[in-house]
Amino acid sequence: MNSELQNLHLIDLISERHVLLRRICEKSWNDSSDIHISNSEWYIMARIYNKKTTLSYVTKHVDISRQATHKFVKNLEAKGLIEITNSINNNRDKCLQLTPLGEECYEINLSQKAAIEQTLCEKIGTDKVEILKDMLKLEWDI
Repeated sequence: MNSELQNLHLIDLISERHVLLRRICEKSWNDSSDIHISNSEWYIMARIYNKKTTLSYVTKHVDISRQATHKFVKNLEAKGLIEITNSINNNRDKCLQLTPLGEECYEINLSQKAAIEQTLCEKIGTDKVEILKDMLKLEWDI
């Protein structure tokens, strides 16, 4: 067992494992693609995947500053991963939608994450992974 993790409290343990998994996901993607996509950009793409939504919705539902969200959205557009159009109902808002390339990248990334999860199942056991997922899905009421 990793000795550095032994004395950490729950919140720090979750944070450490989250950072590790994000790093593994990012490396998996970057090793297989010429399109660099940051963790923040993946986070935004997850909010857009399989729907047409607005920039204001995404800004409200990601834990990233408004200015940074706008910057990441512009980066995603420049990479050809999302399409930005004017909103019909509100001239000041923009509609966001993944392009076919964006959807393809997102779906490949989902497959890569599933492979990482499978590796985790092999390391610690499928039953433990399922228990962990179930616990994280619970309503904590805190």
